[in-house]
Amino acid sequence: MTVDALSGTTSFEACLRLFEHYPLAVTRHAAGGGSLSMVLLNRTTGPPVFFVLTQARDDLFVIRSWYHHDGLDQGIRPGEPGPGPIRELITGSMPVPRDGALLGWVTDNQVTAVLAVHCRPPEPWDGAVAEPQIRVLPMDGTSALLHWPPFTASPLEDGRFWEYVQRGEIVDIGSTVARTTEQVFWIPSQDRWSAGPGYIVVMGNLPADEYWLPAGVYLDHWTLREGIQAPPVSWLLTLPGAVDLSRLLL
Repeated sequence: MTVDALSGTTSFEACLRLFEHYPLAVTRHAAGGGSLSMVLLNRTTGPPVFFVLTQARDDLFVIRSWYHHDGLDQGIRPGEPGPGPIRELITGSMPVPRDGALLGWVTDNQVTAVLAVHCRPPEPWDGAVAEPQIRVLPMDGTSALLHWPPFTASPLEDGRFWEYVQRGEIVDIGSTVARTTEQVFWIPSQDRWSAGPGYIVVMGNLPADEYWLPAGVYLDHWTLREGIQAPPVSWLLTLPGAVDLSRLLL
């Protein structure tokens, strides 16, 4: 889903509306005076290309390439017509949920898969940084593929992502998890050769107003496709790096 509906606006107005309409994609930076930013995915020229849009001040947005050496670093101010290609880039891009967001895929009011968002933009001094991705971790035991998101293998390639959000099929479970203590844990993968990201362990059913997060172990969908079951919870919680997710989501 792009924001083509904004194509009749100026570049600055399009930026304002992006930050207004997609709060789940907005990151607030404590450093740098509380600036706001979001990551944009653009496919108009073929393969996916990522950009970072920052609201540096009330009267200034800056859009730059994901990798600083790629060259784009353009200020956008009110009252300036701005280059046509910049406006087309902004209105033709899809916002990516903010880095660290924890989302849930809901089927019949039950979360059947957790979506973990990783999209920390690289700093100028960073070396190779992975491009944005959303990892899908279905609940162990939810064997019916009908209970998995239709985009499980490639979430960012599904142009209907924000439509799912609007319909309540994708929900932000971060606030629910943040209100708990020692109920939801992240256990990173212990195998450096494994493509799996790790495990999320939910100790007890967590209710919310419009959904509930069932107790269980959530793990990489590729692992589940291979018929591999999750290890026992009691063992997972003893592994190095296990952390209470409520502390990370505060």
